[in-house]
Amino acid sequence: MKKLILFIFFFVISGTGFGQLKSYSFEEIESLQQIQKRKIIVFIHTDWCQFCQRMKATTFKNQEVVEKLNSEFYFIDFNAEEKRDITFNNQVFKYKPSGNNIGVNELALELGTISNQIVYPVLCVLNEKNEIIFQYSNYLSPNDFKFFLVKLLE
Repeated sequence: MKKLILFIFFFVISGTGFGQLKSYSFEEIESLQQIQKRKIIVFIHTDWCQFCQRMKATTFKNQEVVEKLNSEFYFIDFNAEEKRDITFNNQVFKYKPSGNNIGVNELALELGTISNQIVYPVLCVLNEKNEIIFQYSNYLSPNDFKFFLVKLLE
């Protein structure tokens, strides 16, 4: 009986105490902006990028980061190698193959190119009009990311 009570207690605590990071598609953002204007943070990554995977496992699992992103921003988790067409800002972005099963989505290039190159991971911040206001290309720890979010809200 004690084990059952402990199990139920743990289940309730873990189910309600830890929120999930809400991630939206580019298509969803346009209608969300009509309801409530927010800055958009686009996390541009690939499956093969070790720093990208580390940010997903640490930074975007940090409860303070998750809460701040969910309450103050629209977050888009965007794989740069996405093969489907993406409609954003009244424009269609397509996958551009560059070799045998290798390529990049044009939208990743549009949002993630800094100094004529794209280096993953990239954080791209858009204002409420979908204009790029900040780009950063590097791993950010949870503490550095929290500081970054505070600065964005100032």
